[in-house]
Amino acid sequence: MAVKIEGTCDPKFNRVKDVFAENFEKRGEVGAAAAVMLDGKSVVDIWAGHADREKTRPWTRDTLVNVYSTTKGVTAICAHRLADKGLLDIDAPVAKYWPEFAQAGKDKLPVRYLLSHRAGMAAVRKPLDDDALFKWDKMTTALAEQEPWWEPGTKHGYHALTFGHLVGEVIRRITGKTPGTYLRDELAGPLGLDLHIGLDAKDDARTGDMIAMPPPGPGEPNLFAEVMKNPESVAFKAFMNPPGGMRPGLVNTREWRAAEIPAANGHTTARSLAKLYGVLARGGELDGVRVMSKEQVAKCSIEQSNGPDALLVINTRFSLGFMMSQPGASLGPNAKSFGHPGAGGSLGYADPEAKIGFGYTMNKMHASLLIDPRATALIDAVYASM
Repeated sequence: MAVKIEGTCDPKFNRVKDVFAENFEKRGEVGAAAAVMLDGKSVVDIWAGHADREKTRPWTRDTLVNVYSTTKGVTAICAHRLADKGLLDIDAPVAKYWPEFAQAGKDKLPVRYLLSHRAGMAAVRKPLDDDALFKWDKMTTALAEQEPWWEPGTKHGYHALTFGHLVGEVIRRITGKTPGTYLRDELAGPLGLDLHIGLDAKDDARTGDMIAMPPPGPGEPNLFAEVMKNPESVAFKAFMNPPGGMRPGLVNTREWRAAEIPAANGHTTARSLAKLYGVLARGGELDGVRVMSKEQVAKCSIEQSNGPDALLVINTRFSLGFMMSQPGASLGPNAKSFGHPGAGGSLGYADPEAKIGFGYTMNKMHASLLIDPRATALIDAVYASM
């Protein structure tokens, strides 16, 4: 039975709608949404499927879903906003804003290295309690105390969970607000975004359940098999310390949703991702709300790290807080596109050259390491429609 697609789509972009349907027919989609903003106007805003594995709850216009590392791009946008306002100097030492961070030889480590995954702080070295991931002070204290895993600036490695606590604590020290509160007050509220880091219990009923990805098949990359080989490695500790963070089904619990984990537990809609990135794609302002200046948006596209990743078993490419296109993981044809994917498939990005903001959310996780094939198919359809 063909999936029923709801929402709106400019006829010029019907190809996107067709590919979205194909994701259900051919690529195992259960519930999903896709949205595209073009120069500040919505041209695609569609959704379909179900919000749960059992297919008892339909995916609706306002279904929220956890977007894992797509959250990192949102956190980075908050940091760029502070830099644009002159409240954050990206080249200043982290310790200027967070004095305790100066411990263990980190007194000169610049904020730039936090954003570009070059800080050598990709994991907490000392064993943490199961619940530490939900205790902001436990995470930030542990990070402040320890020395880097490598000389900062000499290489890059994906700060899978710690990115959010590192950048988030800088945001908190500058503003006096937690990252989730800053996001709500400064971006989500003024722009009318359904975008949360720290989700209220009243929103649980409209939140889709994440459906775990199957294990990789023969010959497919298996990141976690590599990670598990050495329990003392930075890669192992990045994903497995605190140990509770990888508990099966954790993502669907109230504990996970309520916490502020600015690297991994944003909850949002495709529409909100597309709008936020769509604002940046057209110079940083929409309907009288300025997120940041054109000059600051341009800094989001400047490459900082490119090549073999010290944690992941692949190459990665980053700007200041965002992933950039690379072979096999494209954010469309234009070089200045920037954004962030999340584990399992979600994605938000801006293309300032085409003035496109793109958002894709889903609940059936796939095992792609960077850009999911479902998102890639949608991206290709967007540009084929232009």
